[in-house]
Amino acid sequence: MPEKALIDRCQAGDASAFEQLLELHYDTIYRFAYRWCADQHNAQDITQLACIKLASSIAQFKHQSSFTSWLYRLVINCAKDFYKSPTQYNRREESDENHCETLSANVSNMNEQRLYAHQILEHIDSLQEELKDTIVLVYGTGLSHSDAAGRLGVKESTISWRIHEARKLLKKTFTTSSLDANKLERARGSV
Repeated sequence: MPEKALIDRCQAGDASAFEQLLELHYDTIYRFAYRWCADQHNAQDITQLACIKLASSIAQFKHQSSFTSWLYRLVINCAKDFYKSPTQYNRREESDENHCETLSANVSNMNEQRLYAHQILEHIDSLQEELKDTIVLVYGTGLSHSDAAGRLGVKESTISWRIHEARKLLKKTFTTSSLDANKLERARGSV
């Protein structure tokens, strides 16, 4: 069945059509969530929230853009809401404490390239949401600037500017941090 017909049936309240739509796009929803947060457990929670939100929001899809573009925005909004949640804030603090303990115990066993890749991801995570979303779409999912612009609802020139700004900020961060250029180049291949 064509996707448009499936979506139309979902919007009419057909539960089996919604189940089929969810089966088709569940992996995509998870990938969007994971690329945004870079944490498997949080990505699973965000995916569940996005599935619930999709059920209540499917009627709002107007076929004016591709379904995956609309779905991307839905997942990112769920991710942002997830991280704003007071419950999630407390879990993050506990997780950060546990993560620091685990990291310090295992640093000697970690692959150097993986450590630097993790640091790069932390720097990317610290960017403004618009810049981070753009970086995730262009470099994380491999979308062209044009496709990323369509998904984010902005002009292609805005995507190019955001990429430029993100690179500039990251370069500044890297030059003031313990990361050196040679290690960054090696790590780039693992991100």
